[in-house]
Amino acid sequence: MNLPNDPAILLSYINTKLRDEYPNLDELCGGLCIQKEELEQKLRSIGYVYSEETNSFK
Repeated sequence: MNLPNDPAILLSYINTKLRDEYPNLDELCGGLCIQKEELEQKLRSIGYVYSEETNSFK
């Protein structure tokens, strides 16, 4: 899966997928065949971390 390279666009894309299609981050990563650690690192670089409570990056 080709994800957006720009971290801000990636954030929007991932949060939309989490809201509309996936119940949690593990399911999203499995469904999109992406590395969870790599995704978290990219979004952490712009100050966002995954929240299980809201099922989104905040």
